[in-house]
Amino acid sequence: MWSLGLLSCGLLSFLNQFFAYRKEPLVITQITVLVSTLPIGRFMAATLPTTQFRIPGFGSRLFSLNPGPFNMKEHVLISIFANAGTAFGNGPAYSVHIVDIIIAFYRRKISFLAGWLLIITTQVLGYGWAGLLRKYVVEPAQMWWPSTLVQVSIFRAMHEKEEKRTITRGKFFLIALICSFAWATVPGYLFSTVTNISWVCWAFSNSITVQQIGSGMQGLGLGAFTLDWAAVASFLFSPLISPFFSIMNIFAGYVLIVYIAIPIAYWGFNMYGANKFPIFSSDLFTSQGQAYNTTIIVNDKFQLDLTKYEEQGPVHMSMFFALTYGFGFATVAATLTHVAFFNGREIYERFRASYMGKDDIHTRLMRRYKDIPSWWFYLLLAVTFAVSLIICIVLNDQVQMPWWALFFASAIAFTFTLPISVITATTNQTPGLNIITEYIMGLIYPERPIANVCFKVYGYMSMAQAVSFLSDFKLGHYMKIPPRSMFLVQFVGTIVAGTINMGVAWWLLHSIHHICEPQLLPDNSPWTCPNDRVFFDASVIWGLVGPRRIFGALGSYEAMNWFFLGGLIGPVIIWLLHKAFPKQAWIPLINLPVLLGATGNMPPATPLNYNSWVLVGTIFNYFVFKYRKQWWQRYNYVLSGAMDAGVAFMAVLLYFSLGMNGKGVTWWGTGGEHCDLAYCPTAKGIVVDNCPVQ
Repeated sequence: MWSLGLLSCGLLSFLNQFFAYRKEPLVITQITVLVSTLPIGRFMAATLPTTQFRIPGFGSRLFSLNPGPFNMKEHVLISIFANAGTAFGNGPAYSVHIVDIIIAFYRRKISFLAGWLLIITTQVLGYGWAGLLRKYVVEPAQMWWPSTLVQVSIFRAMHEKEEKRTITRGKFFLIALICSFAWATVPGYLFSTVTNISWVCWAFSNSITVQQIGSGMQGLGLGAFTLDWAAVASFLFSPLISPFFSIMNIFAGYVLIVYIAIPIAYWGFNMYGANKFPIFSSDLFTSQGQAYNTTIIVNDKFQLDLTKYEEQGPVHMSMFFALTYGFGFATVAATLTHVAFFNGREIYERFRASYMGKDDIHTRLMRRYKDIPSWWFYLLLAVTFAVSLIICIVLNDQVQMPWWALFFASAIAFTFTLPISVITATTNQTPGLNIITEYIMGLIYPERPIANVCFKVYGYMSMAQAVSFLSDFKLGHYMKIPPRSMFLVQFVGTIVAGTINMGVAWWLLHSIHHICEPQLLPDNSPWTCPNDRVFFDASVIWGLVGPRRIFGALGSYEAMNWFFLGGLIGPVIIWLLHKAFPKQAWIPLINLPVLLGATGNMPPATPLNYNSWVLVGTIFNYFVFKYRKQWWQRYNYVLSGAMDAGVAFMAVLLYFSLGMNGKGVTWWGTGGEHCDLAYCPTAKGIVVDNCPVQ
């Protein structure tokens, strides 16, 4: 467990941080580790020596490199170890974005120590209070955590005896891995155009309007698709592990927003002067559609230079980016009312039963293990909070966040951890606090961008990490893993992963010239940092400029606040319709938080990613599941893990063997989209780099 766990955690944290800066930031999930470590673990159990020996200082206790057969509990702990390397399924540690934007976007300095402490404390802070909430959301049978049941079924399926007349999962994984590894050279090096096949643009290359409609990367992506697994699985993770009903909910919301709301707002009403800006972009603009120069509005104290800001004028966004925030407001509000009206009674009864009900069979069996003493969690919380306080006081010149903001952010995270854990444990929906936290901090402490993002990370990620921590504890609860082993693996894995995240980030930020600057990078360079670009723009919107000057009375987008009200009312209307027409079974299936939040990853995700993700997910999780169910049950998740791993290993190999030496292939197959909007800074009417006028 320790050998494969540490290796998996280190490898996943390295790969996910490495991919985070690329145009298609693939996230390697624990499914890959779950599948790949099974044959490795069995091979180790069959070949390692069983000789027992003593270690000085451990008394008469005997040790062995091969303590016994590779079992399911070891396998579960390895996957949880690896999950820490993906920040519990979300990729690299969220707070790495702070280091990235300070160095790559604001061109300021932050020390390695400050960045490392920031990453570790934001990842670990929530563990303290999460451990104390286990008896409310882990032990009760009423808190069943639907997502963990999928993992339980996978583990049990993987450890069942396989029929010899069919190809084993291990062999299938190896074959699929080799195929994925080999194919990844095509989109990754030899023929990069297959990453973005926007045939509508190619067919009508002289019309900017068609470019806006058909471009997979810079437009609405009508008909765009990809042959690159990295583009399919980036942002939304592998479509093979998403249930079909979830895919359809996301697809419905995606169509509603991208192909109905955006065209109406852009071409129908020209809202906020939309045609002055690209239809799809996460960049910030002046009122005339030129790129907003954020560097000149930051003074020497790393705060807003009001004089320079007034000279350049208010910040403007693309129509899509503005509506993304609006739908984000609505999603947060809709989640509260949807859960309250559709799941409120169920949650209340289950939460009440957690106090009054008897222990279920899982809890009774877990009593046989030594429980984790409460003082472990109190000590972890005290130490982490103290270090965070030191960061705010001693390193304030680098993080900007005052000490009182840490108390405020922690209070928000702690307050929301229990209700959001209950919601996740019963409905499989996890509301995020990112927009709310940055909005609040922007109002009470404006004009300080790094303070805003630090507050957001402490307030949002400590809660998210706490929920993920509890989710993994529920998995251990189902699989009968000793609680102390769970705690140790999660804690060590988080420290190892955060350290590697920081090391890889520091290395890439200081070794790749013009990283995160697409306009200065060589053609087809992948180091465009799409996630960091959105994080940076959020720091400008909420922190540097402040919500009052954008979404308040002083800004252009005050009307977006009405989305909060719409999100609150929408689920109530659907609930009333359900009560009025109870025989209409389709009405309660309308899940507004899912529909409104379907495009929550856009930007940086593009229509190209969504189109391909929906297509591949539908093929495997509807057609293959329906007509080849045995094959799907046996190989679907194995294929997903192999595809992720093959692409990841080839991308790293290409970078170290060719990318670092500047070796590339130049021909029309590596030229990208013909005359795509990436080369046109405004929506229409201006000729740049030979792009035609509409």
